[in-house]
Amino acid sequence: MGPSSKVRVEPIDGLADLPRATWDALATPAGARFDPFLSWDFLEALERSRCAAPKAGWAPHHLIARDAAGAAIGAMPLYLKGHSYGEYVFDHSWADALHRAGGRYYPKLQSAVPFTPVTGRRLLAADPAVRGALIAEAVAQMDAQEASSLHVTFLTEAEKDEAAAHGLLTRAGVQFHWSNPGYATFEDFLAALSSEKRKNLRKERRKAQEACTIRCIAGADLKERDWDHFFACYMDTGSRKWGQPYLNRAFFRLIGERMAAHIVMFVAEMDGRPIAAALNFLGSDTLYGRYWGRLVDVPFLHFELCYYQAIDYAITRGLARVEAGAQGEHKLARGYVPVATHSVHEIAHPGLRRAVADYLARETPAVADEIEALDEHTPFKREGG
Repeated sequence: MGPSSKVRVEPIDGLADLPRATWDALATPAGARFDPFLSWDFLEALERSRCAAPKAGWAPHHLIARDAAGAAIGAMPLYLKGHSYGEYVFDHSWADALHRAGGRYYPKLQSAVPFTPVTGRRLLAADPAVRGALIAEAVAQMDAQEASSLHVTFLTEAEKDEAAAHGLLTRAGVQFHWSNPGYATFEDFLAALSSEKRKNLRKERRKAQEACTIRCIAGADLKERDWDHFFACYMDTGSRKWGQPYLNRAFFRLIGERMAAHIVMFVAEMDGRPIAAALNFLGSDTLYGRYWGRLVDVPFLHFELCYYQAIDYAITRGLARVEAGAQGEHKLARGYVPVATHSVHEIAHPGLRRAVADYLARETPAVADEIEALDEHTPFKREGG
């Protein structure tokens, strides 16, 4: 498909304007891995609950590519943003620099899954030319919307390379993921660790499990009372960490109704009373740890609910990976290893763009060095050691 082909890319102001089947066919084409966060059910729930809405600083502005007959052949989740919160790729210093120079950083355009630092596709099209058209239109929308910049975060490495070929600046980050080489049991995983780390993990699990009873609740077994308890935990922890949690009860009610088959909740109980919970989403081959909270402080319970239960669940069901969210070098000692994440950026202001390009040219090798150094401190046995 060449540049003269009749591909039309246009924005829509919300997924309620697009049939679920149309979006999902682009987000999860036949034979592709299922990404729960790209599904219409998840993204539209964010919009319907007003968590991702203009008043929240996340105005939906998704791009849809259509062929000459009007059929949808590509899409790109996109938002017009009035702040830099809920993204997990930090550009506050860029905004401050432009403001000090007398410029205006907001609004900006953001292609992402709101509040979800999970790598996934952002250019939802099979044809490379259509993906190129989506990138070109996203850049053009900077001018149309009077936005300072375009940011595509947690995209795949292949998409990062495609965007770079269109001239966007690239940025690297680090997360910690657990990978399953084919363990049959949690004990097999422990056997792969050094003796000191294995001893520490067993101690942490024992302390948490002595204090609490842990239950796994999934699918149709999740009841409204479980969601009520989870939300109380989420609000308590979120309020202490961020001041104002991003998500509301309406959002969790919607995903509970729509996505139960892709949700796994680990609940800790003390004397028959639930005191903590961790919410996970299930993809084709990956368990994604997303939100957790606790009402009672129990030593090592966070590690048990968010990391060890997730690993145990993945091993039992033959999943390939556990992704437990952003940041957190404490995950390293618990079997989660460093992996690179990617984002791309376009900035309208020439001076700021030059400064950011210079910064990224120095940051990118530093991130690669950091990953290499962290790899030396994984808890797994070393050959010959």
